[in-house]
Amino acid sequence: MSWKAIDRNQAVVDADAPPLLSEGVREKILSYTHRYETKRAALLPALHLVQNTLGHVSWQAMVEIAALLDIQPSDVFDTLTFYTHFWTHPKGEKVITVCRSLSCEVLGGAAVLDALKARLGIEEHGTSSDGQYSLVTEECLAGCDHAPCMLINEKLHKNVKLDDLERILADGDNDRVDMPRSDLFDAPPVAESKQPASATEDDSRTTDD
Repeated sequence: MSWKAIDRNQAVVDADAPPLLSEGVREKILSYTHRYETKRAALLPALHLVQNTLGHVSWQAMVEIAALLDIQPSDVFDTLTFYTHFWTHPKGEKVITVCRSLSCEVLGGAAVLDALKARLGIEEHGTSSDGQYSLVTEECLAGCDHAPCMLINEKLHKNVKLDDLERILADGDNDRVDMPRSDLFDAPPVAESKQPASATEDDSRTTDD
């Protein structure tokens, strides 16, 4: 049996497909590059922006991000697949992340995970039939003093008990964080600033030469 060689620099997209990223998203990604010494350094915020906008980062999106940052699509893929946060395929409107750290396991995290699987009718990395929820686990959510805990999108739910699950899932705002987000995502695009050249270092300075 022979294995098929894969060229990871070859885009797995339709070359004739229209652009996937809107002009606004492209401008926002390019605005990130002015914060760093290299365009490549803007890759992580670009991936976050695209996933927040489209719901996931498809192969075509990877190719378009690579073109904007002057890197190879394989560089985008390598970074994207290193982190469990990013999705290469459509996910639910809300992602439930259950902590599986030792403290959460001891205090009932496994039972919470099993109850969610039964309630939503899915396994890990699955998406409910109505497209509302996807379910994953993470090694630690940094909330050990509030175990067991889980995230719904960006909102941390603390000391979750089995009796709490129906109430949490029924809450339409169960993923809303009541605090301002980073200016990196919410601020308008910032154009590259240029320092004006001055004719002299100090116009008020005189010389006796």
